[in-house]
Order: sequence, then structure tokens, then C-alpha cells
Amino acid sequence: MDSLNFITKHHRLQIYAYVIMPNHLHLIALSEQLSKEIASFKSFTARNIIDTLKSQNENRILQILAECKLKFKHDRTYQIWQEGSHPQEIQNETMMHQKIEYIHYNPVRAGYIEEPLEWTYSSARDYNGIKGPIEVKTEW
Repeated sequence: MDSLNFITKHHRLQIYAYVIMPNHLHLIALSEQLSKEIASFKSFTARNIIDTLKSQNENRILQILAECKLKFKHDRTYQIWQEGSHPQEIQNETMMHQKIEYIHYNPVRAGYIEEPLEWTYSSARDYNGIKGPIEVKTEW
């Protein structure tokens, strides 16, 4: 969350919707260099996670992350994020509404909560007048 807030505060990325799940993240975002900003976010957060795990001697988790690394990747020891990202251009307002609803209902579909507003790590609250932990632009 700190990393996402950093890149939005420095006007490198505008976030319109998000949900942070235990094992993945969904974003609706805009940037002049979206691929670069997402790569930077993933690199920074991966390094931070690895450093934290090392400082806490979480060797079992580090071993699992090492096993997840693709064999041809010689520039790293551990794999935190899935390779690549899956951007989709939002073509109109109807599609924007559909994608925001999909994102906000992700934790409901996963069975974690019953209503999107119950999930702390989501922009669903922002769209209901409650400031969430990440800066979100709700007008588009």
C-alpha cells in the first residue's frame, strides 16, 4: 500500500480502483508509462518482501519462493510476483463500471466477506464515500 501511495503521490500513476487479495492484486490505473510503473512497483515490493523475510529468518517461505522461480531466470533467487501483467484497455464507461464491480466483488467471490465494503484493502469504500488506505481517483 505504501508503494502504491508513493507512486500516486508522485503523479506517476492514477489509481481508479483496486483490490489487494492474499495472493494477487487487481488495479485499474492510468500512467503515461504504465508498464514501467507496474514493473517498478513489482521490483520495489519484491525486494522489500524478501528483505523482510530474511530479517525475520523466514527460511521456509524463502525456500518456497526460491522453488517458484523460473529456472531460466538468472537475475534473481526468489519469485514474488507472477511474470508479466495482464493489462486490458477500458474502452468505455460501461466497461469501466463492469471492471470496478468485478474488482470490488473479488473478495466476496473468494468467500472472505459478504459485502465489498467489508474488505479493507479495496477501493469499494472510496466509491461509497469512505476514504481507504490507498489514494483513489473516483471521478473518471
